[in-house]
Amino acid sequence: MKNFLLLIAISVLIISCGNGGKNNTVAAAGDSVAVQQPTVYEHEYLVKVGDVAPDFTLPLTNGGEFSLSAQRGKVVMLQFTASWCGICRREMPHIEQRIWQPNKNNPDFVLVGIDREETKEVVDDYVAKLGTTYPMALDTVADVFASYALRESGITRNVLIGRDGRIVKLTRRFVDEEFNDLVAAIDSLLAK
Repeated sequence: MKNFLLLIAISVLIISCGNGGKNNTVAAAGDSVAVQQPTVYEHEYLVKVGDVAPDFTLPLTNGGEFSLSAQRGKVVMLQFTASWCGICRREMPHIEQRIWQPNKNNPDFVLVGIDREETKEVVDDYVAKLGTTYPMALDTVADVFASYALRESGITRNVLIGRDGRIVKLTRRFVDEEFNDLVAAIDSLLAK
């Protein structure tokens, strides 16, 4: 009987402490247990429209560096991507043609692709095959991705950030209507 009760107590402890891969915090021993789940919004985003975009600095494949906070005052589009993402590979030429090419010389616009968990060589190879020319940053451990969306959630994702550093639009996957709205939102922000 004693072993049975001990087994039940251990099971309850394991179940109550398991976090299923989420970033929970647990109070110190002796305190009451407080678990904080991240707030998850539509499409498994951890940010929402109106939030200040989480800052980060990442290396670029061209040898430079991209820092989001250094872009304040500009319209910024972040495109989360990876070579293994078929939807990303389908979307990237559209981003190149409809967003990057018309705006690449506009000093008030910044676009950066953020590759998730791949090497520079892999990124350079698939970007060359796709024919895209916009800058690519390396998020080699997906920490930047995880500051915007649940780490285990999928890509492609686009985050549009206004001149004030606040998120204006979030997209997920590559859907014509949503992509057209993204293009229109960029044009509108740049016209202001």
